[in-house]
Amino acid sequence: MTIASVGDLRTVQESDSQRVDPGPARRARLAPVASVAAGTALIGAHASVYGYWLIDDAAITFSYARSFAEGLGPVLQPDAAPVEGYSNPTWLLLLVLGRFVGLFDRGALFGIPDYVLFPKGLALLCCAAILTLSYVAARKVFSTLAWVVPLAMGAVLAAMPSFVIWAFSGLENPLYALLLVAQAVLLFCAVLDNRLLSGKVAVAAGGLAALAALTRPEGLIYAGSYPLVLLTQLRRATLPRSVRRCVESSLVFLVPVAAYFCWRYATFGQWLSMPSVAKAQDLPTLVDLTRPGELVSYFGALAVLFAVGMIAATLARTPWWRPGLLAVLAPLGLAVIAYAVLEPDWMAQYRFATPVWVLGTLAATLATVEVLRSARLRARAWLVTGLVAALLPTGAGFVQASQEFRAHPDISACYVADRFGRVFNGYADILGLEKASLLIPDLGGSSMTSRLELVDMAGLTHATFAEMIRNGDRRAQADYVYTVAEPTFIYIREPWTSGTGIGWDARLQRDYYPLHYHVEQGEPHGDWVRKSAVPSAEVLAELRDYATTSAAWVESRLYVSPLRHCGPTLHRGQTEPSEPNPGVPASRPVTSESGNTER
Repeated sequence: MTIASVGDLRTVQESDSQRVDPGPARRARLAPVASVAAGTALIGAHASVYGYWLIDDAAITFSYARSFAEGLGPVLQPDAAPVEGYSNPTWLLLLVLGRFVGLFDRGALFGIPDYVLFPKGLALLCCAAILTLSYVAARKVFSTLAWVVPLAMGAVLAAMPSFVIWAFSGLENPLYALLLVAQAVLLFCAVLDNRLLSGKVAVAAGGLAALAALTRPEGLIYAGSYPLVLLTQLRRATLPRSVRRCVESSLVFLVPVAAYFCWRYATFGQWLSMPSVAKAQDLPTLVDLTRPGELVSYFGALAVLFAVGMIAATLARTPWWRPGLLAVLAPLGLAVIAYAVLEPDWMAQYRFATPVWVLGTLAATLATVEVLRSARLRARAWLVTGLVAALLPTGAGFVQASQEFRAHPDISACYVADRFGRVFNGYADILGLEKASLLIPDLGGSSMTSRLELVDMAGLTHATFAEMIRNGDRRAQADYVYTVAEPTFIYIREPWTSGTGIGWDARLQRDYYPLHYHVEQGEPHGDWVRKSAVPSAEVLAELRDYATTSAAWVESRLYVSPLRHCGPTLHRGQTEPSEPNPGVPASRPVTSESGNTER
């Protein structure tokens, strides 16, 4: 063997000895992807138990998305007056874009109606993005354990019915949660990287706050996140720069928000959206400030106490990343304040608590991993035992809450589309009316299927009713219905019967025939038709027969299949209920929006 060949062999041996096993590096890259995917899958699995359910209020935004996409502008229905009946412009924009590209309000995708699949798919993507951001934060402070944070956070959020139900309800909750987590993680990383006074961070924090404010009305409060975090890092030497960055962030927030408010006033003549007017938000009282206690009770006092203990221990131990944890606690504190001051919501499972859940889970997960990582083996065992003991009653409560909601969910868009859209279309077809109006309190699904002019007694899409509700003027509401609106049809139920007095007004019996009528808890419920619209006793009998076979049928199915969808498409003029009705022949004539009769 030559000297040259010996040298070559030595070179090969040295390169082999320096070669690194790619296995650990590959596993390190795959761990965060796997943890985010697993956490998202857990959330999606829980969401699947609620089937195709969408809350009816979400379909109001669906209708506005359809109107914008069709070039009709901000109207609930064709030929309706412009009213801002939505309070989630950014979520509305996503739905409009989905319709433009053919993914929403067009038909079925993979056998699932796209009005179900698209918003729920967006929700799942938002959840995946939230968990990805949690990993970005964890990577700043944990070297090998960062992947644990998105997995643990995903498991906690997946176990929580309140988060999952409202994230997948068709409303804007998942987008809102994503924006707030993005802001919290931005501030967390900026503090740890000593970039809090960077112009890019100030601009990004203000921009995310603006998007949050255009996603939920109370999102305005998160304009304070960046200034609050600046206060925790304030130094005399950096005071002028801090003030400048605070002003820059505020301007970035104010420009788009003020532009939207000005457009709102120019278009609708109101500074607030109609839902905000109708809900009559007032200044909080001392009793309102105790409302976060509801969330402690829901999540479990032991579990909350454990989470608070982990956060307090992390802050007390003074890890180098304590300022970052304070940066997450700032928007969390604002979320708790926002929940306390908002008018209570009638919907179950704490719809307005979504920001508290995601920000609280992020802070608690980061703190718990830190405490467990730094604890000795025996202390770690005790901490894990305490964690399990704290979560057991919480888990049992969550299981019960999920079961109860599955059996009796809040009113669904599909029920409303059938009961107040399709059924009342059938009434109008029997009467041969091309133009008719309907007074109802449920406007979501009905606005997707009804060809009638809808009068919203809840005030969410009706400016006159919103003002009367805000003023608490029951007499004005009844007078407006019977002397101004004079709807062809009226549907009334609690709490609107006693809340408005419309159901007990003598003019209801004087001017309207009952079609499908009953009394619940001493209050009248049901369908009425204006007497002047009914040409004969025979037609009235036909209407009542139809009510028995259609309205009663839909009501009977309310809790038989509450998580179903309501057909591959929702379009105006439909009359057949989405579930087969043995009482009504499938070939019943249907009058289209143009007035033509088809089968």
